[in-house]
Amino acid sequence: MKFTHETLPQRVVFAAGESPAAVAAEVEALGGSKVMLIASDRERELADPIAKEVPVVLRHEEVVMHVPVEVAARALQAAAGAGADILVSVGGGSTTGLAKAVALTTGLPIVAVPTTYAGSEATNVWGLTEGETKTTGVDARVLPASVVYDAGLLTTLPGEMTVASGLNAMAHCVDSMWAPRTDPIDRALAQEGIRALATGLPAVAEDSTSVEGIEQTLYGAYLAAVAFASAGSGMHHKICHVLGGMFNLPHAQTHAVVLPYVLAFNTPHAPEAEARIAQAFGTVFPTEGASAGLAALRQVLDAPRALRDYGMPEDGIAKALGPIMKAIPANNPTHVTYANLTVLLQAAWAGEPVN
Repeated sequence: MKFTHETLPQRVVFAAGESPAAVAAEVEALGGSKVMLIASDRERELADPIAKEVPVVLRHEEVVMHVPVEVAARALQAAAGAGADILVSVGGGSTTGLAKAVALTTGLPIVAVPTTYAGSEATNVWGLTEGETKTTGVDARVLPASVVYDAGLLTTLPGEMTVASGLNAMAHCVDSMWAPRTDPIDRALAQEGIRALATGLPAVAEDSTSVEGIEQTLYGAYLAAVAFASAGSGMHHKICHVLGGMFNLPHAQTHAVVLPYVLAFNTPHAPEAEARIAQAFGTVFPTEGASAGLAALRQVLDAPRALRDYGMPEDGIAKALGPIMKAIPANNPTHVTYANLTVLLQAAWAGEPVN
């Protein structure tokens, strides 16, 4: 073996039903005395009990998908005006992403409280959208100092969002198998993440209040994000970031749709990754092969099927080709051409069967 692996410094707290006290303890441990609490109006009921336990100087509710630069600028101005010395985010990837945008400039520590399986809370990756272009980057300042996972906060997550968000986490695992900086540690984390997600998601789909199912899924989503933060962004994420920014597509659903096509595209030239993914799925679904395992999970979950269902125009395929080709890493297992990328995007747009 010859590789360099960097483990990101972060405290992770699993505290089912105890997020207010757990967040308060993390804020105190970080020396925070003026909390900017970021949570959209949709998350108000989940954020209120936490707000009662921490020294809030500002509650900020303007949260927008893909973090437009103008929204980030207003949040930054609000943080400065309130004199905040710590950020607490309660919500999904967009909420965490906004906290990261503030931290990117201010360096303020973040305590992240996820209410979806987005995984952004465990990475040092930020993203901002200007017009139709989404830009991502890596910076140590945006990695949340602490994460509090409370399964009780996800018992009211709508079923469709649970499925899409969980498959977004699955995409982190799959992409980590062949991303630019992947190493054996990343692959091991990703493989266990796939197993946990394949176990937890069907349980939550059957019973949305299952704390055990939610915790398995949160555990898998965390491992997925840790692997992804180290391995980097592969072909799948490059496609989804371009499409999401260009056509304002919903983040999790876009990932859920595109994933099976990228998996089928890359595994013929990535035998080790294929074997690991197949083994992880095989602990839950009696199928052979990585794509078959994912297909079995998607069938159980009634997963999102087509990009056109989420507002992507058919002529957007040609528009997106150039930016995607520029973004895909050179070490992608299967050589990418305009021709085979077009076929992949057309299939994902229409929701055609995965070959």
